[in-house]
Amino acid sequence: MYRGKARVRPGRRHLGKGQPPPRAPGAVGVRGAMAAAAAMAALGRSLTAALRLPRARPELPGMALNLYHKNLPKIETLHQVKFLHTTVSRRGLEEFFDDPANWGEKSVKSGDSWNIKQLRGKSSEDLHKLWYVLLKEKNMLLTLEQESKRQRKAMPSPERLEKVETSMKNIDLVVREREIALRLLQTGHEKPVPGEWRHDFLGRTFWYSYKEWPIPWHLNKKHKKKRFYYLPHVNHFIRLRLEKTLRKRARQQSLERTRRKVLERKFPDVAVKAQSQ
Repeated sequence: MYRGKARVRPGRRHLGKGQPPPRAPGAVGVRGAMAAAAAMAALGRSLTAALRLPRARPELPGMALNLYHKNLPKIETLHQVKFLHTTVSRRGLEEFFDDPANWGEKSVKSGDSWNIKQLRGKSSEDLHKLWYVLLKEKNMLLTLEQESKRQRKAMPSPERLEKVETSMKNIDLVVREREIALRLLQTGHEKPVPGEWRHDFLGRTFWYSYKEWPIPWHLNKKHKKKRFYYLPHVNHFIRLRLEKTLRKRARQQSLERTRRKVLERKFPDVAVKAQSQ
Protein backbone atom coordinates (compact mmCIF):
# COMPACT_ATOMS: atom_id res chain seq x y z
CA MET A 1 0.00 0.00 0.00
CA TYR A 2 1.33 3.38 -0.94
CA ARG A 3 2.07 5.49 2.18
CA GLY A 4 3.46 8.67 0.61
CA LYS A 5 2.01 12.22 0.89
CA ALA A 6 -1.61 12.70 -0.03
CA ARG A 7 -2.14 14.14 -3.44
CA VAL A 8 -3.97 17.52 -3.48
CA ARG A 9 -5.89 18.63 -6.50
CA PRO A 10 -4.79 21.89 -8.03
CA GLY A 11 -6.90 24.90 -7.07
CA ARG A 12 -7.95 23.44 -3.70
CA ARG A 13 -6.51 23.78 -0.24
CA HIS A 14 -6.18 20.91 2.16
CA LEU A 15 -8.19 21.50 5.33
CA GLY A 16 -6.88 20.42 8.64
CA LYS A 17 -8.86 19.35 11.64
CA GLY A 18 -10.92 22.20 13.19
CA GLN A 19 -10.55 24.64 10.28
CA PRO A 20 -13.74 26.22 8.78
CA PRO A 21 -14.64 25.57 5.18
CA PRO A 22 -13.49 28.14 2.64
CA ARG A 23 -15.87 30.92 1.48
CA ALA A 24 -16.48 32.06 -2.03
CA PRO A 25 -14.75 35.32 -3.01
CA GLY A 26 -18.04 37.20 -3.70
CA ALA A 27 -19.90 35.97 -0.64
CA VAL A 28 -18.28 38.52 1.67
CA GLY A 29 -19.23 41.43 -0.62
CA VAL A 30 -22.85 40.28 -0.99
CA ARG A 31 -23.35 39.82 2.72
CA GLY A 32 -21.72 43.19 3.44
CA ALA A 33 -24.00 44.95 0.98
CA MET A 34 -27.07 43.27 2.52
CA ALA A 35 -25.99 44.31 5.99
CA ALA A 36 -25.43 47.89 4.85
CA ALA A 37 -28.84 47.96 3.17
CA ALA A 38 -30.51 46.66 6.32
CA ALA A 39 -28.74 49.30 8.38
CA MET A 40 -29.82 52.06 6.02
CA ALA A 41 -33.42 50.78 6.06
CA ALA A 42 -33.43 50.80 9.85
CA LEU A 43 -31.99 54.30 9.84
CA GLY A 44 -34.65 55.44 7.36
CA ARG A 45 -37.41 53.98 9.55
CA SER A 46 -36.03 55.74 12.60
CA LEU A 47 -35.81 59.05 10.71
CA THR A 48 -39.39 58.66 9.43
CA ALA A 49 -40.67 58.00 12.91
CA ALA A 50 -38.69 60.95 14.24
CA LEU A 51 -40.13 63.27 11.60
CA ARG A 52 -43.67 62.09 12.26
CA LEU A 53 -43.52 62.13 16.05
CA PRO A 54 -40.68 64.38 17.16
CA ARG A 55 -42.13 64.83 20.65
CA ALA A 56 -43.13 61.23 21.26
CA ARG A 57 -39.58 59.91 20.71
CA PRO A 58 -37.05 62.36 22.15
CA GLU A 59 -34.48 59.63 22.62
CA LEU A 60 -32.88 59.33 19.18
CA PRO A 61 -29.45 58.00 18.36
CA GLY A 62 -26.75 60.59 17.93
CA MET A 63 -26.32 60.02 14.24
CA ALA A 64 -30.06 60.05 13.53
CA LEU A 65 -30.49 63.21 15.60
CA ASN A 66 -27.76 64.98 13.64
CA LEU A 67 -29.32 63.97 10.33
CA TYR A 68 -32.73 65.06 11.60
CA HIS A 69 -31.46 68.54 12.46
CA LYS A 70 -29.63 68.85 9.15
CA ASN A 71 -32.75 68.00 7.15
CA LEU A 72 -34.98 70.44 9.02
CA PRO A 73 -35.78 73.67 7.08
CA LYS A 74 -34.55 76.92 8.52
CA ILE A 75 -37.45 78.50 10.40
CA GLU A 76 -37.28 82.21 11.15
CA THR A 77 -38.10 83.48 14.59
CA LEU A 78 -41.49 84.96 15.31
CA HIS A 79 -40.35 88.56 15.36
CA GLN A 80 -38.72 88.21 11.93
CA VAL A 81 -41.79 86.81 10.14
CA LYS A 82 -44.04 89.42 8.47
CA PHE A 83 -47.59 88.13 8.42
CA LEU A 84 -50.07 89.09 5.66
CA HIS A 85 -52.81 91.29 7.07
CA THR A 86 -56.31 90.69 5.77
CA THR A 87 -59.57 92.17 6.99
CA VAL A 88 -61.57 89.61 8.90
CA SER A 89 -65.06 89.11 7.54
CA ARG A 90 -67.10 89.20 10.73
CA ARG A 91 -70.58 89.63 9.32
CA GLY A 92 -70.31 88.44 5.71
CA LEU A 93 -73.44 88.92 3.64
CA GLU A 94 -75.27 90.48 6.59
CA GLU A 95 -73.57 93.78 5.74
CA PHE A 96 -75.82 94.05 2.68
CA PHE A 97 -78.80 94.44 5.02
CA ASP A 98 -79.74 97.09 7.53
CA ASP A 99 -79.03 96.80 11.24
CA PRO A 100 -81.42 94.25 12.81
CA ALA A 101 -82.35 96.90 15.40
CA ASN A 102 -83.93 98.94 12.58
CA TRP A 103 -86.02 96.10 11.19
CA GLY A 104 -89.72 96.88 11.35
CA GLU A 105 -89.18 100.57 12.07
CA LYS A 106 -91.06 103.10 9.97
CA SER A 107 -88.35 105.76 10.25
CA VAL A 108 -84.62 105.57 10.91
CA LYS A 109 -82.59 108.51 12.14
CA SER A 110 -79.82 109.64 9.81
CA GLY A 111 -77.51 112.63 9.54
CA ASP A 112 -77.20 115.20 6.81
CA SER A 113 -75.33 114.61 3.59
CA TRP A 114 -71.75 115.79 3.14
CA ASN A 115 -71.61 119.18 1.44
CA ILE A 116 -68.77 120.47 -0.72
CA LYS A 117 -67.47 122.86 1.93
CA GLN A 118 -66.97 120.04 4.43
CA LEU A 119 -65.34 117.76 1.88
CA ARG A 120 -62.85 120.38 0.71
CA GLY A 121 -61.25 120.38 4.16
CA LYS A 122 -60.46 116.65 4.02
CA SER A 123 -57.38 115.02 2.58
CA SER A 124 -57.43 112.82 -0.50
CA GLU A 125 -56.90 109.71 1.63
CA ASP A 126 -59.89 110.57 3.82
CA LEU A 127 -62.03 111.19 0.73
CA HIS A 128 -60.98 107.80 -0.64
CA LYS A 129 -62.01 106.05 2.59
CA LEU A 130 -65.26 108.01 2.84
CA TRP A 131 -66.14 107.09 -0.75
CA TYR A 132 -65.99 103.36 0.00
CA VAL A 133 -67.94 103.80 3.24
CA LEU A 134 -70.70 105.57 1.30
CA LEU A 135 -70.55 102.93 -1.44
CA LYS A 136 -71.06 100.21 1.16
CA GLU A 137 -73.98 102.15 2.64
CA LYS A 138 -75.48 102.63 -0.82
CA ASN A 139 -75.34 98.89 -1.54
CA MET A 140 -77.11 98.22 1.75
CA LEU A 141 -79.84 100.78 1.02
CA LEU A 142 -80.37 99.47 -2.53
CA THR A 143 -80.76 95.96 -1.13
CA LEU A 144 -83.26 97.27 1.42
CA GLU A 145 -85.18 99.11 -1.31
CA GLN A 146 -85.39 96.01 -3.49
CA GLU A 147 -86.53 93.87 -0.57
CA SER A 148 -89.20 96.44 0.33
CA LYS A 149 -90.48 96.35 -3.25
CA ARG A 150 -90.58 92.56 -3.18
CA GLN A 151 -92.59 92.52 0.05
CA ARG A 152 -94.71 95.49 -1.11
CA LYS A 153 -93.89 97.50 1.99
CA ALA A 154 -92.72 101.06 2.51
CA MET A 155 -88.97 101.49 2.78
CA PRO A 156 -88.02 103.06 6.14
CA SER A 157 -86.53 106.53 5.62
CA PRO A 158 -85.95 106.42 1.84
CA GLU A 159 -84.24 109.82 2.02
CA ARG A 160 -81.11 108.07 3.25
CA LEU A 161 -80.40 106.83 -0.26
CA GLU A 162 -80.68 110.37 -1.65
CA LYS A 163 -78.30 111.68 1.02
CA VAL A 164 -75.73 109.01 0.21
CA GLU A 165 -75.95 109.70 -3.54
CA THR A 166 -75.61 113.45 -2.92
CA SER A 167 -72.54 112.88 -0.75
CA MET A 168 -70.90 110.68 -3.37
CA LYS A 169 -71.64 113.26 -6.07
CA ASN A 170 -70.04 116.00 -3.95
CA ILE A 171 -66.95 113.85 -3.36
CA ASP A 172 -66.63 113.37 -7.10
CA LEU A 173 -66.86 117.13 -7.66
CA VAL A 174 -64.19 117.86 -5.03
CA VAL A 175 -61.82 115.27 -6.51
CA ARG A 176 -62.34 116.72 -10.00
CA GLU A 177 -61.60 120.21 -8.68
CA ARG A 178 -58.29 119.01 -7.25
CA GLU A 179 -57.37 117.20 -10.45
CA ILE A 180 -58.11 120.29 -12.54
CA ALA A 181 -56.09 122.52 -10.19
CA LEU A 182 -53.12 120.14 -10.31
CA ARG A 183 -53.37 119.88 -14.11
CA LEU A 184 -53.47 123.66 -14.48
CA LEU A 185 -50.39 123.94 -12.29
CA GLN A 186 -48.43 121.29 -14.20
CA THR A 187 -49.54 121.70 -17.82
CA GLY A 188 -51.66 124.86 -17.93
CA HIS A 189 -54.62 122.96 -19.47
CA GLU A 190 -57.96 122.51 -17.78
CA LYS A 191 -58.97 119.40 -19.70
CA PRO A 192 -57.10 116.10 -19.32
CA VAL A 193 -56.50 116.06 -23.09
CA PRO A 194 -55.57 119.38 -24.80
CA GLY A 195 -58.03 120.73 -27.33
CA GLU A 196 -60.15 123.73 -28.28
CA TRP A 197 -63.75 124.83 -28.76
CA ARG A 198 -64.99 124.35 -32.33
CA HIS A 199 -68.20 124.59 -34.35
CA ASP A 200 -69.78 121.89 -36.48
CA PHE A 201 -71.63 122.44 -39.77
CA LEU A 202 -74.90 123.10 -37.85
CA GLY A 203 -73.40 125.88 -35.74
CA ARG A 204 -73.23 123.85 -32.52
CA THR A 205 -70.24 124.42 -30.26
CA PHE A 206 -68.33 121.41 -28.86
CA TRP A 207 -64.96 120.61 -27.33
CA TYR A 208 -62.53 119.04 -29.80
CA SER A 209 -59.78 116.96 -28.16
CA TYR A 210 -56.46 116.71 -29.92
CA LYS A 211 -55.17 113.24 -30.74
CA GLU A 212 -52.35 111.68 -32.69
CA TRP A 213 -52.81 110.47 -36.25
CA PRO A 214 -50.56 107.98 -38.05
CA ILE A 215 -50.51 110.15 -41.20
CA PRO A 216 -50.41 113.95 -41.75
CA TRP A 217 -53.71 115.82 -41.75
CA HIS A 218 -53.47 116.90 -45.40
CA LEU A 219 -53.17 113.22 -46.45
CA ASN A 220 -55.91 111.96 -44.13
CA LYS A 221 -59.15 111.56 -46.12
CA LYS A 222 -61.22 110.94 -42.98
CA HIS A 223 -60.04 114.19 -41.41
CA LYS A 224 -60.71 116.12 -44.61
CA LYS A 225 -64.38 115.09 -44.55
CA LYS A 226 -64.91 116.87 -41.22
CA ARG A 227 -66.13 120.46 -41.29
CA PHE A 228 -65.33 122.70 -38.34
CA TYR A 229 -67.26 125.69 -39.67
CA TYR A 230 -70.78 126.56 -40.80
CA LEU A 231 -72.10 128.62 -43.69
CA PRO A 232 -73.93 131.96 -43.26
CA HIS A 233 -77.36 130.49 -44.05
CA VAL A 234 -77.14 128.45 -40.81
CA ASN A 235 -77.44 131.61 -38.66
CA HIS A 236 -81.23 131.59 -39.10
CA PHE A 237 -81.49 128.05 -37.68
CA ILE A 238 -79.15 128.92 -34.82
CA ARG A 239 -81.55 131.71 -33.84
CA LEU A 240 -84.53 129.33 -34.00
CA ARG A 241 -82.73 126.83 -31.78
CA LEU A 242 -81.97 129.56 -29.23
CA GLU A 243 -85.61 130.70 -29.22
CA LYS A 244 -86.75 127.13 -28.65
CA THR A 245 -84.44 126.77 -25.65
CA LEU A 246 -85.60 130.05 -24.10
CA ARG A 247 -89.26 129.16 -24.69
CA LYS A 248 -88.80 125.80 -22.97
CA ARG A 249 -87.12 127.43 -19.97
CA ALA A 250 -89.90 130.04 -19.67
CA ARG A 251 -92.55 127.30 -19.82
CA GLN A 252 -90.90 125.38 -16.97
CA GLN A 253 -90.70 128.51 -14.81
CA SER A 254 -94.37 129.27 -15.48
CA LEU A 255 -95.41 125.74 -14.48
CA GLU A 256 -93.40 126.03 -11.28
CA ARG A 257 -95.12 129.31 -10.34
CA THR A 258 -98.55 127.81 -11.08
CA ARG A 259 -97.82 124.75 -8.94
CA ARG A 260 -96.66 126.95 -6.05
CA LYS A 261 -99.86 129.03 -6.19
CA VAL A 262 -102.04 125.89 -6.16
CA LEU A 263 -100.21 124.60 -3.07
CA GLU A 264 -100.62 127.96 -1.33
CA ARG A 265 -104.38 127.86 -1.93
CA LYS A 266 -104.66 124.28 -0.63
CA PHE A 267 -102.46 124.81 2.43
CA PRO A 268 -102.67 128.46 3.50
CA ASP A 269 -101.15 127.77 6.94
CA VAL A 270 -97.99 126.35 5.39
CA ALA A 271 -97.78 129.30 3.00
CA VAL A 272 -98.05 131.83 5.86
CA LYS A 273 -95.41 129.98 7.87
CA ALA A 274 -93.06 129.89 4.86
CA GLN A 275 -93.50 133.64 4.27
CA SER A 276 -92.82 134.41 7.94
CA GLN A 277 -89.55 132.49 7.82
